[in-house]
Amino acid sequence: MRRLIPIVVATLIPFTLSADPLPSWTDTEARNRIVAFVDGVTDPDSDDYVTPADRIAVFDNDGTLWAEQPVYFQLIFAMDKLAELAESDPSILSSPTLEAAAKGDVEGIAAGGKEALIEVVNASHSGLSVADFQTSVAEWLDTARHPKTNLPYDQMTYQPMVELLRYLRDEGFTTYIVSGGGIHFMRVFAEKAYGIPPEQILGTYNDSTYEIVDGTPTIVKAPGLAFIDDKEGKPINIDRTIGKRPIFAAGNSDGDFAMLEWTTAGTGPRMGLLIHHTDGEREWAYDRDSHIGRLVDGLDKGPDLGWVIVDMANDWSRIYTGKN
Repeated sequence: MRRLIPIVVATLIPFTLSADPLPSWTDTEARNRIVAFVDGVTDPDSDDYVTPADRIAVFDNDGTLWAEQPVYFQLIFAMDKLAELAESDPSILSSPTLEAAAKGDVEGIAAGGKEALIEVVNASHSGLSVADFQTSVAEWLDTARHPKTNLPYDQMTYQPMVELLRYLRDEGFTTYIVSGGGIHFMRVFAEKAYGIPPEQILGTYNDSTYEIVDGTPTIVKAPGLAFIDDKEGKPINIDRTIGKRPIFAAGNSDGDFAMLEWTTAGTGPRMGLLIHHTDGEREWAYDRDSHIGRLVDGLDKGPDLGWVIVDMANDWSRIYTGKN
């Protein structure tokens, strides 16, 4: 009789539907189009079926998976690191740009353009082994807080996007980050924050050297940028590193336009997803005139290309993983 009990009990348990995979997405067209796309490419009986090996999804990071205002978080890290280094060696601040960075003067850095940004990155990132650099990033993430929200930076990830990443993986997709952010910077937190392992992160990277340090073979970050993973560089890096054209791409700015354009130009079912920052109360509202995450081409051309434009204010019931 005891052997029959589990069978009897199992037949008495009512059938329940699986939990909503996207609970922080409101019931709008954007959510419905995502679900319809995923249903189509994962149903073997559908004309849109795509084998798991080809279910590649790529995501920008800054402004797409976590916030990017008032400036990119990696730049805030670089400024904090420079200020820390200058306490023990003031001579490191050898230019007006570096002096501005150590003071947290974002406008002073911006006045110098791209060259100033590279100077700040070189001074704060180079000369360290990759392991030491990543330890420094981890320590910063443990203590630093965002000036507006007071949240740890790695809790300013977008809850709806974390859910989307998980949903796609549950449906047989392989998810990648393809970002203008530094590859070694993102690899510190991305697996914990997004469930994306280091080998599935594509980003900007410094020149590097191979050295024997205290008898140990070591990769050292050198001055100079070897590759900038932005704009047209994104599809180039995807082709070089992944070797397949994705069927799903998500971004938030014109820096992601080429990646979405290349992804959705392929044959078969495709989806381009643009995050439009429309929520000035819970986050920030910006697009065409923003100094960070400028979005013009995506708004003007994306709809005609069939892309989904996510309205953060209306399509998301929650913003951050760290706060409703």
